[in-house]
Amino acid sequence: MKDEKKMTEELSLLTRAQQEERERLHLAPYAARSGESLGRVYTEAEHPYRTCYQRDRDRIVHCAAFRRLEYKTQVFVNREGDHYRTRMTHSLEVGQISRTLGRLLGVNEDLCEAHALAHDLGHPPFGHSGERVLNELMAEHGGFEHNAQALRIVDRLEKRYPSFPGLNLTAETRRGILKTKSPYAGMGAGMAARNPIECQIVDIADEISYTSHDLDDGIESGLLRTEEMMRTALWREAWEAAEKQCPGLDAASQRFQTIIHIINVQVTDAAHESLRRLRQANLESLGEAVDFSPSMRAKVMEAKKFLTESLYRHPRVLRTMSRCDLIVRRLFLHYAENPRQLPFSFQKRIDEDGLYRTAADYIAGMTDRYAEKDFCELFGC
Repeated sequence: MKDEKKMTEELSLLTRAQQEERERLHLAPYAARSGESLGRVYTEAEHPYRTCYQRDRDRIVHCAAFRRLEYKTQVFVNREGDHYRTRMTHSLEVGQISRTLGRLLGVNEDLCEAHALAHDLGHPPFGHSGERVLNELMAEHGGFEHNAQALRIVDRLEKRYPSFPGLNLTAETRRGILKTKSPYAGMGAGMAARNPIECQIVDIADEISYTSHDLDDGIESGLLRTEEMMRTALWREAWEAAEKQCPGLDAASQRFQTIIHIINVQVTDAAHESLRRLRQANLESLGEAVDFSPSMRAKVMEAKKFLTESLYRHPRVLRTMSRCDLIVRRLFLHYAENPRQLPFSFQKRIDEDGLYRTAADYIAGMTDRYAEKDFCELFGC
């Protein structure tokens, strides 16, 4: 009892400096350490109890662009139902998987999570369909790409601090957001030279998440049938493992257990294969150190091909995306031709950013439901 009381009395808050020292002592040699960050574009005082990557993560979670992900398409648009993944739930799932992989591989979990939560901030309404249309419309004006747009959001578009534009994230988080893409004109200063290993972990966590959960949402929607999915090794092996582990389950429970198994086997395989590669890697040039084993990669590619052919190109999905393409196109052209109808906050930026980039920023920031509402108000439904 005395020992417990003494221990309680000796407890104290864990400072940022102490956390940085823990990272220095315990993280793998290839990990990013918050105490060694290249810092921020605009100088700020450090927080006494949070590391720089923890602050990056928190700033991302609290920004408006992150909240809007709740109403942005993953596969099914917002009005299709309440149970399908959105960009926000997908980002949270990627964050969870990336933290797990980060812990297994001894890297910086906070940086993994910051990358994961920011990786889809730049997606316009209606997912990749909206991105494709905006890129086409912006072809002569610098193009449109969601990773570059995410960097633009955290560097320029978010307005939360009086002393600087954007969120003023660290060089490592900003590099991870941009990945290997090119920044838009005037951006990219103060950025890490190469992607940290944590960014590679988020990339594969993203792949694990959408491969497994798009299968789940496809069944939920009725567009995919389990008997068709048995043709893919990833699903078939997971189904059989779940059936063996929990015989006699009803269809819904069997499906949930199968998805759980698919995630588990992918995470476990990626952890083992990545550790093998990292042990052999040159720490100055990690390359593509994080990946699946060749056998798992083949299964994942087979599942992704199945999803492309059977879900993403399903007539019902394509029909919906045709309307979504029309909405994004008409809205962009309308605001490019009628800039005085843009909100005042956007009109003010036209001289600096140009009319077309400003219109693209406005459209890209819309949620699915806001884009549909705006379209109906302008053109009728």
